[in-house]
Amino acid sequence: MSENTSATSNNERQLILFALGKGNYGIPIENVFEIKKMGEITVVPKAPKYIEGVINLRGNVIPVIDLRKRFGMEKIEYTKKTKTIIVEVKKRQFGLIVDSVAEVVTLNQSQIELSLPTVSGLKAEFINGIGKLEDKLIIILDITRILQSEEDIVIEE
Repeated sequence: MSENTSATSNNERQLILFALGKGNYGIPIENVFEIKKMGEITVVPKAPKYIEGVINLRGNVIPVIDLRKRFGMEKIEYTKKTKTIIVEVKKRQFGLIVDSVAEVVTLNQSQIELSLPTVSGLKAEFINGIGKLEDKLIIILDITRILQSEEDIVIEE
């Protein structure tokens, strides 16, 4: 079955669900490389405030972004549930620190609404849509926009 980046051939999207605070968020599964426990992060001087540092993933140095900081949320202590989602965008890998990872879900296009101007305080530029799953609303994130945005952080070299 062939897939393109936005939907599978039968108009479904698979998302990795994760939590930040009380919010439910999703990242398209095709952007996710792996999910790791929190490990040692090396701080990088003068990096943007939401860049937690870098990690060594099998010999590759990967920048790690704290999504709470990126979205202007309150910083909390990391726990056993805190995970780093390794995503791949434009053949580069990045780590995203999230409070916890829930599951993989499949949403039909009819369960997804296009982005609203501001949802739960997030800038609309980071949002690709809102998914409806049973009683939950899932904010579907646009990974490329999170990595690029106003500082044009780590995608450019």
